[in-house]
Amino acid sequence: MKHLNKLVAALFMFAGLSSQAQDDNNKWAITFGANAVDTRFSAASSLEDQFGQYFDAKDNWNILPSVSYLNVSRYVGSGFSVGVTGSVNRITRFVNERVGTSLDYEVTNPGDLTYYAADAEIKYGFMSLLNSKVIDPSIHLGGGYTWYDDNGAGTVNGGLGLTFWFSETVGLALKSTYKHSFEDERMVHPSHMQHFAGLTFKFGGKDTDGDGIYDRDDACPEVAGPKEHNGCPDTDGDGIIDRDDACPEQAGLAQFNGCPDTDGDGVADKDDACPEVAGLPAMNGCPDTDGDGVTDASDKCPTVAGPAENGGCPWPDTDGDGVLDKDDRCPEVKGTVANNGCPEMSEEQVSKLNAYAKTILFNSGKATFKPQTLPVLRAISDILKEFPASRFMIEGHTDSDGSNALNQTLSENRAAAVKNYLIENGIAEDRLQSAGYGETKPIDTNKTAKGKANNRRVEVKLIKE
Repeated sequence: MKHLNKLVAALFMFAGLSSQAQDDNNKWAITFGANAVDTRFSAASSLEDQFGQYFDAKDNWNILPSVSYLNVSRYVGSGFSVGVTGSVNRITRFVNERVGTSLDYEVTNPGDLTYYAADAEIKYGFMSLLNSKVIDPSIHLGGGYTWYDDNGAGTVNGGLGLTFWFSETVGLALKSTYKHSFEDERMVHPSHMQHFAGLTFKFGGKDTDGDGIYDRDDACPEVAGPKEHNGCPDTDGDGIIDRDDACPEQAGLAQFNGCPDTDGDGVADKDDACPEVAGLPAMNGCPDTDGDGVTDASDKCPTVAGPAENGGCPWPDTDGDGVLDKDDRCPEVKGTVANNGCPEMSEEQVSKLNAYAKTILFNSGKATFKPQTLPVLRAISDILKEFPASRFMIEGHTDSDGSNALNQTLSENRAAAVKNYLIENGIAEDRLQSAGYGETKPIDTNKTAKGKANNRRVEVKLIKE
């Protein structure tokens, strides 16, 4: 066993290399088990004889009944791996070629030779080509150094292997290697076959979150998740990983980025103002039964279409004149569409109004009323109240007696006096205007007393819009 140090040194020398059935995750592997050395392979002179008793372990194989080899390897990519193997054995069956014939050979005991070998190899595995996760055939080439006691020599190696994987990282490795010796003297250092059987363990893969998916293949290496989602969690189990799920704790639909749509109206619950009642997308998921653009929850008349500005109810027409209250200037008095819902004065009514106005009497040369005029003014006020949307012009006129300036002022004051009376008796100020025209618009002659009386007048005229 004095060459054991040589074996250990050789292993460390090749520690930067490796081979086995590793992958991009578990790049490293270690394999250990038993080996068998068969020197008959080089003693047979024909290919048929060499392979005819290939597995004749009973007569030709040298086996040490203990762990007798160790392999350390590393995957380098594209199916290739490199590594080193150290092995020990004891040679008690040495196959010699018999003199006089090349077909016969004999097995002798060379005296319990101690066998050491340190080998490096490059291996190519075919498992990916077979698309298998269990059966892993391979081929390998390499070289090494072998000692029989103190006699050492280099070898060129080549062979085949087959690994059966029990799990992703544990397997049974079988391998046969032909080692061609560079020594000419066969009895000193023959070429031979070496067979290996052992357990192999892959390692080196990193799985930070412990979900069984290596970090290099894990789309979420720091958060545990199932394989079907490449290692990313799906808390609500809706098939959408949490990082892409807008509602990671509520099972939902892909079309809504993982959010639910409880009422099935096409609006995700998180955006649905009425998540439990089917509605319209345009209404944020709320129903609008009457289709008036006002959701039922806000519609004061949910079954009758109406404008939003009236709470979803149709506008009323209180007076039934065909003009909606919102547009009706006289909503409680029946009128005409042309007059915005207010009643219109007829020419007859205007004439009646002016007939009253002509009976308004003022104190001489003043803008104050005579007592008998007050009932006339009240009658005029009552008529104006019947037409609340109508506007009126109150005109004052005089005869030609006196100066023009005096008559102008007097006509203005008398018209204003009538306007003020009407305002004081309930007529809106914005409905009334007043103006004085003095003696400029006579309706009769100023040469007779009767004509002058007709010219001294107040007229109430309808202002048409």
